[in-house]
Amino acid sequence: MSNLTKKQRMEIKRQVMPVQDPKTRIKNFEEVALGYNEETAILEAQRCLQCKKPLCVEACPVGVRIPQFIKALREKDFTLAVQEMKIKNNLPAICGRVCPQETQCEGSCIMGKHSSPVAIGRLERYIGDYELAHRTCPLQKTTSTGKKVAVVGSGPSGLTCAVDLGRFGHSVTIFESLHVAGGVLVYGIPEFRLPKRVVHSEVAYAMDCLGIEIKTDHVIGRTLTLKDLTDEFDAVFIGSGAGLPQFLRISGINLNGVMSANEFLTRVNLMMGYLFPEYDTPVKVGKRVAVIGAGNVAMDAARCSLRLQSILYDSPCEVYIIYRRSRQEVPARQEEVHHAEEEGIVFHYLTNPVEILGGNNGEVKAIRCIRMELGEPDNTGRKKPIPIPNTEFEIEVDTVIVALGTSPNPLIFIGADELQRTRHGTVVADPLTGKTSLQKVWAGGDVVTGAATVISAMGAGKRSAEDIHRYLIG
Repeated sequence: MSNLTKKQRMEIKRQVMPVQDPKTRIKNFEEVALGYNEETAILEAQRCLQCKKPLCVEACPVGVRIPQFIKALREKDFTLAVQEMKIKNNLPAICGRVCPQETQCEGSCIMGKHSSPVAIGRLERYIGDYELAHRTCPLQKTTSTGKKVAVVGSGPSGLTCAVDLGRFGHSVTIFESLHVAGGVLVYGIPEFRLPKRVVHSEVAYAMDCLGIEIKTDHVIGRTLTLKDLTDEFDAVFIGSGAGLPQFLRISGINLNGVMSANEFLTRVNLMMGYLFPEYDTPVKVGKRVAVIGAGNVAMDAARCSLRLQSILYDSPCEVYIIYRRSRQEVPARQEEVHHAEEEGIVFHYLTNPVEILGGNNGEVKAIRCIRMELGEPDNTGRKKPIPIPNTEFEIEVDTVIVALGTSPNPLIFIGADELQRTRHGTVVADPLTGKTSLQKVWAGGDVVTGAATVISAMGAGKRSAEDIHRYLIG
């Protein structure tokens, strides 16, 4: 099939990825999307037109060599496919599962103008999983430079920066505030979207190959300060993410039964709350849960709630997503919205909470909302939601999960007054190099941009690693 014409390639339909049945998957935390097999992956790879000017590469935040790895894949040269992939992307098994390909590489695919875009993300996942199983391309470390670099945070930007710096020959130490490495990849993304074994395998492999040291339970700003790090190390990269949740300023927000999506997902994903009492980290989820927001984090929180309900209760339960705009403006990946709808989650669009109501025991009993309509676009380009007078109504709930975005935790900046930050608490850094206003300090990922995608954080980590390397070798 390697000699197919362009017309023949365009006639091949996009291959469907098998998934767990919705009625089955809401009762477990196993991965929903099951991945391509070899035959399906190669057939999907045949659809790639090998464009002379690949727009898909331009749309990728790390510039993955997409045509090259797909060409190798369809020729069954899986080792070469991995090599081509890892020139730019150290974590393909992760990115293939969680990247918003529909708005990045696949969104720019020429095939999408005629039929459906090539399933680049699913092919990336296939190649990533192949590498996890076979380890055909071990990470190579060059001669030691004698330079030491501290990386704050072990999420996607920190891991990427650390791996690239390790490959350049520098000695790297990662400082992670939690007890397990992986950052948002382990505490924020559910098992059914990104299995922890994938993250742990990628982290352990990089550490073993490159000799990178990870110090967990180190809260920078408390255990050590940025000044401590700059005194000890030749360079510092801040990739601590944005883990401070934002809350609504409405009555009842402090009632028992109201929590941030960050706390909820951390308990479920990282601290095994769904296995209580086997693990002593309980997660309280009632029979009627309201999740406020409609981003990927909101979808994750809602779908985790549904699974916990199936474990905890025999009687019917409900999970609601409350979003002040319409379905068209939902910021979450369409695949995640589709899966949530399949699983029976109820969406209240054009709806905004105005008050959380509590009972005499201080527990949540309902959420009062108001209907909205869309007006003129705001500074984000989306139509501004406007309350419709006299349309208040109540939804009976006993748990409210707030998923309205996050900002960097200010703890890390204690004693670092010279580090320039925005009014939103994010670090000001050069977008091309990651350099900050503080000598010997770089930053990238969500701590600079606010909550964004895994692949964009990885891109920032790569750019910073390159600039740190240039600085260290003079």
